[in-house]
Amino acid sequence: MPSGQPVFPRRVPDAYIAMRGLVVASLLILLVGGTDAFRICAFNAHRLTLTKVIKESVMDTLVQILARCDIMVLQEVVDSSQNTVLFLLQNLQRSDKTQVLNFYQYNDTEDIFAREPFVAQFTLPSKILPSVVLVPLHTTPKDVEKELNALYDVFLDVSQRWQNENVILLGDFNADCASLAKKRLNSLLLRTKAGFHWVIPDGEDTTVRASTNCTYDRIVMHGQGCQKLLKAAATFDFPRRFQLTEEEALRISDHYPVEVELNKAAQGIPPHCLSTLLLLSLSQLG
Repeated sequence: MPSGQPVFPRRVPDAYIAMRGLVVASLLILLVGGTDAFRICAFNAHRLTLTKVIKESVMDTLVQILARCDIMVLQEVVDSSQNTVLFLLQNLQRSDKTQVLNFYQYNDTEDIFAREPFVAQFTLPSKILPSVVLVPLHTTPKDVEKELNALYDVFLDVSQRWQNENVILLGDFNADCASLAKKRLNSLLLRTKAGFHWVIPDGEDTTVRASTNCTYDRIVMHGQGCQKLLKAAATFDFPRRFQLTEEEALRISDHYPVEVELNKAAQGIPPHCLSTLLLLSLSQLG
């Protein structure tokens, strides 16, 4: 798949990473946040294009969804020019409170992934867990089982590279319904290997349409540090929160965001002014 060297625009230091090309790109954008817990989210925004976001109703709701999170993995941004992301930036405040420590694109030598995972390591406002690694993935429906099993190899690669087993794997895994039968789901390496905690439970509907009930979007945590800080995990029902009809909600996406909340600094440490990080995965639809 085509890719290039990361680009760091002048006004967003340590926070904006862009891989060139239509197929895969990732961007990190620092935003102002202030939640009681540190919230990490993943959201399939369903073909997010400039034409879509310039609609005021879409932009207003999307900004409210993104601003809730301290780290957001935003998937299905379809725009090789990156103008969609730049337009989003104009509507979101940025801060430099949280740092990106490391990042790389996984070397998929066997060409298993339709979208090679772009891995990043972040600081956290916690002395219990000073950093965490995020591994986003948006699988292609026809190869869900193969890609999710290969995700275990990505975990091994990143944990060995950075000597960090506190890893969160997240995104639209397509891990339910016609894409992945329950029997096959339970045989995945990420289910049979010790240490992996699927915090979005099976049976949790992550789809907006009333006619579907599938747990496509997932968050999987590994590492005692991560799991000790886990406060909550859930979908974010944005149509209910913002009082949208199904038709109005589908203009935003046909998926709910999924999220985890991590407790902030250890007891006795003064609260930090948190930043919000937006991690965008720009990829073709699968």
